[in-house]
Order: sequence, then C-alpha cells, then structure tokens
Amino acid sequence: MPVRSYGKNTKRSLSDRSEHVRDDAVRAKKHLGQHFLKDLSIAERIANLLSGHHGYRTVLEIGPGMGVLTQFLLNENRPYTTHVVEIDTESIAYLNAHYPVLQGRILEGDFLRMDLAKQFSEPFAIIGNFPYNISSQILFKVLENRQQVPEVVCMLQQEVAQRIASPPGNKDYGILSVLLQAYYDIRYEFTVDARVFLPPPKVQSGVISLRRNSVVALPCDEKKFFQVVKQGFNNRRKTLRNALKPLNPPEAMLSHPLLDKRAEQLGVAEFVELTVLMMNYE
Repeated sequence: MPVRSYGKNTKRSLSDRSEHVRDDAVRAKKHLGQHFLKDLSIAERIANLLSGHHGYRTVLEIGPGMGVLTQFLLNENRPYTTHVVEIDTESIAYLNAHYPVLQGRILEGDFLRMDLAKQFSEPFAIIGNFPYNISSQILFKVLENRQQVPEVVCMLQQEVAQRIASPPGNKDYGILSVLLQAYYDIRYEFTVDARVFLPPPKVQSGVISLRRNSVVALPCDEKKFFQVVKQGFNNRRKTLRNALKPLNPPEAMLSHPLLDKRAEQLGVAEFVELTVLMMNYE
C-alpha cells in the first residue's frame, strides 16, 4: 500500500491551512513531549478517519493542547460527543477560554492513571496526537480496555506507527504489533512531515487507525499468550526454542517446528498455537 506524506508540496499546505499562532498560545513543554500540530488540513484529515466503528457515541481526545484537532471533532455534524483529557494546566486554561462548548467535558489529569471504566459507562473511541515518550504506554492501556475501545486513530513517531502496523516477517514487527493485531485491524494511514509542528520534532510522524476485530477472547490463556509474545521478542534473534527457555517450555514440545522459527516470523494465530501447546504440555 502506498504511503501518502502530508506536510510538503500539498495543495493545502502549511502556508495556507496553518493555525494562526495567537498571542496567548500555549508554550510547548519538553517534559510533556508536546509538539503542536499547525496544519489544519492534516488535523481535519485525522478527524475524518474516525469511522464510527461499532456505533460508539463518545470520543476521547488525548492531549488536545490548543485544540487544533479538537475543533474538527466538535463539528456539529459529527455523530458523537467529544471529551478531552489533558495534563497540562496551561492547555486546560486555553481550552476553557477558546472552546466553551467543552465545558464539563475536559478531563484534567494523566490518561495513564485514569480508570476508564469508571469514567465512561459505554464504548468510546480514542484519538489524538500522542506524545512520543508515552505513546506505547497509551496503547498498552488501550489493550487493557479493549472491550470498551472499538476504535483508535492516533499520530505517533513514524517508527512506532510502522512497527504497530507491520506484518509478520518484517524487521519492524514486534511485541506491540502482535498484541494489538490480536484484537484490532490496523492500518498505516499517512506520514506527516516534522515541519508542520511547533516546535518541529526531530523525526517524522505517522498516523494509524485501529478498529476492533471480532475477537472477544483468544482461544488460549491470554495472560500466557502475552508472556509468550513478550519473551519471544526479548531475544528476537534467537529461535523460539532458545528465546522461550526462561518460561521453561516442556521437554515434550521442544521438537515442534514452530520453535525453529524466530518471533518475528509468527503471526497472531501461530502465537496462539504456541501458547496452547505450552499449556497442553504442562
């Protein structure tokens, strides 16, 4: 699939679709990993990726900053209600001042520490320009709440985005690829140039979409599945026969042909099969 790149040589580029930087603009804070998107055409494109998969009526944006993406989520034609979660007090003050429609829907605090089941009683989608330094943690939290989160649209560091969407056999394929692909259909949507952020990051960004698949529960012990996947990739250059030694695989299964492979060669179904084998032989 061809990868489209946004941020340079586009019809509606930074020069004509950028947010005007206001006098009261929020100062980007390095310790929060803030890089504010400036190109409105990209923000609109990201918002339009929400499909309403499984019919959710609520959307949660993580880290809205100055609301560049938020403004498109608040469009009256959208079939959902938008909430935002923000840890930066300066951004919260800005949102309260410039987006009064969000009153009562700005969650102040750390997304990673939130009890999402308590906060939302129904399914909800997640969207956002995730801070690079916690993007993997955010997605692991999505995994923990997968029965409640039918769709995610997010912008990440390009390397991480490609890893998550990567198929088996690719050098980018890893732990998060397998665990997320077990429960979500994942698509790499497009690349975003660093120049459309303030301040510009040192790397490119990538936008991906995740839509919940039909798997309610894996046909194996899910806790054991997570252990097998993580241990397999902890020594990804070794065959699984050697990589899984810390899990003490039964002697009787060591001749199985799956153990001749490396972790990056196995898809979700094969990791499930491997987990079932380990459980059956124990």
